[in-house]
Amino acid sequence: MNTGAFAARPSSVRLEGQREIVLVRYPWARTGAAPEGCEVVEGFVRQQRPTVGRRNRYASRYSRRAMADLTHVDPSGKARMVDVSGKRNTLRSAKASGYIAMQPQTLTAIRDNAIAKGDVLGVARVAGIMAAKRTPELIPLCHQIGLTSVQVDFELDPVLPGIRVVAAVSTEAQTGVEMEAIVAVSVTLVTLYDMAKGVDKGMRIGEISLLEKRGGKSGDWLREA
Repeated sequence: MNTGAFAARPSSVRLEGQREIVLVRYPWARTGAAPEGCEVVEGFVRQQRPTVGRRNRYASRYSRRAMADLTHVDPSGKARMVDVSGKRNTLRSAKASGYIAMQPQTLTAIRDNAIAKGDVLGVARVAGIMAAKRTPELIPLCHQIGLTSVQVDFELDPVLPGIRVVAAVSTEAQTGVEMEAIVAVSVTLVTLYDMAKGVDKGMRIGEISLLEKRGGKSGDWLREA
């Protein structure tokens, strides 16, 4: 492929100890393995040299492909779980939300329990709770932790029209439960679709996001309105 019209686009993030992570973006498939037109990103860590005169020079050598200061990458560049063995158990919680939009008559049928498959909200709630507990089986680098509470709530919104879902998850562990909350919402919404798709295949799932997380080293976080 002719790449003369394109240029690799480097960018960097400064680290401690006169180091920086360099990301190089290539707007073409360099190895031929990726489809044409895709963007390939490579990263490496380099050491900054002392400033000489007015010019700041860098030693741009590859120091193993891994970005060693990133928590989910080991020194050889392979994905890994973060080692949390040195952290103490603390109370942690997270909330996530999302919605499924549908025809007004579909929302009415769900509200009136008139869907042929049965109790749409009840089945979807159980699916979301089960999904939260099985998050490490779905998300590769998540830790297996004990959940102390999983709550899935619904709001039937006639203005949308559709159903808004909020999942709240808590634990007393060495790591947080943001992913468990997001997975609970995602599977709940997909289950709602499955339960009602016989009458409304045009339903749309959207805006799945973390609302808040509490506890842990990084403290509390709340999504701004």
